[in-house]
Amino acid sequence: MNIQTMTDAVPVCVNVPQRAQKGNTLRLRHLTSFLGPAFIVSVAYIDPGNFATNISGGSKFNYALIWVILWSNLMAIFLQTMSAKLGIATGHNLPEMCASVFPKPVNWIFWIIAEIGAMATDLAEFLGGTLGLNLLFNIPMLYAGLLTGLMTFMICYMEKYGQKAVEVIITVLVAVISGAYLVEIFLAKPDWTQVGIHTIIPSLPNGEAVMIAVGMLGATVMPHVIYLHSQLVQYRCVDSSDEAKRHHLKMEKIDIAVAMNIAFFVNAAMLVVSAAVFYRNGMAVDTMQQAHKSLEPLLGSLSSGAFGIALLASGLSSSAVGTMAGQTIMKGFVNISIPINLRRLITMMPALLIIALGVNPMNALVLSQVALSFILPLPIIQMLVIAKRKDLMGSFANKISVQILGTIIAAVIVVLNGVLLYLTFTGRT
Repeated sequence: MNIQTMTDAVPVCVNVPQRAQKGNTLRLRHLTSFLGPAFIVSVAYIDPGNFATNISGGSKFNYALIWVILWSNLMAIFLQTMSAKLGIATGHNLPEMCASVFPKPVNWIFWIIAEIGAMATDLAEFLGGTLGLNLLFNIPMLYAGLLTGLMTFMICYMEKYGQKAVEVIITVLVAVISGAYLVEIFLAKPDWTQVGIHTIIPSLPNGEAVMIAVGMLGATVMPHVIYLHSQLVQYRCVDSSDEAKRHHLKMEKIDIAVAMNIAFFVNAAMLVVSAAVFYRNGMAVDTMQQAHKSLEPLLGSLSSGAFGIALLASGLSSSAVGTMAGQTIMKGFVNISIPINLRRLITMMPALLIIALGVNPMNALVLSQVALSFILPLPIIQMLVIAKRKDLMGSFANKISVQILGTIIAAVIVVLNGVLLYLTFTGRT
């Protein structure tokens, strides 16, 4: 080999890893350009209602109910994927598709029911943010409520700069919640062997455990984000070809897998920390105030502070997402659009009224979950009806196996919500 050949060969050897690195960077950048919608959606799965249920389950039944969180998450992944697929395949969100498929009077009924669900959800989430401020800074509940409203106004206002701006804010808040519970897990030192066993092996120690499990599973999937997810994917629908849609769906499935598994980690961490701290010390915890107050003497101020920060971030992010979902629902079903700030003002009034009247926030949270239990089956059934039609979905129409699985999941959720309502109204909670 002559000198010229050798000098020509050197750059080739050096550039191979550089080209590979550049290719990996481009692939990562391409993937991250699709990440976002599922992170907004995942907020609904780590909202203040989940805090209360998971903490109660862990403090009363140790690690026994972690499997419920796993199965809830699997069902949520299935339903959110179907919602995203419907949005990508049709180029419209679920409420818009309902408006084109069902008669107008039926859509008005759908809208009213969906709005009640959005307001019930918003009530729980607004109260969560208020409680977070109250626990962290000892701000009176009414003033904390007004401050929560102002902060969520600011998040919603950012939508004027595009959906990506909101996605970044929500993702940061999800990261804050995750980081807070990472700190909690580190401080709590759980029994990881028991955690692994109860994640895989289902168990229900007694009747009260059944009630809590039903609450965890039946109230996990939120109706408003099923509607919202089909809208959020529209931001990236730039090519109507089947090939582009399939690529978009593939990327969105990755988005869903990442975001929903983060939600699973946070929910599992809530229960694990509660079991490792409260159950270990013989304490049954029923309220978030009690959980916050009890963490400090057991694990220190860092732990109680992390809990308050997580609750505040959860309340703020999920409240903003609820407002976005309400706008999608109204515009889609009945083609009415109102300024998002006015809508935010309307939806925060019930929560402020409850706070001003001195109603127990936890009781309000329970009632909001009962309202959601009535409403949840509706978007699932609507989605199954539309997603099976080839004239609407084209090659993306649900296969028979997917329809059967979706029907089973819908039936399970309906039955479990029925049990939850029965237990609530008969006073057996």
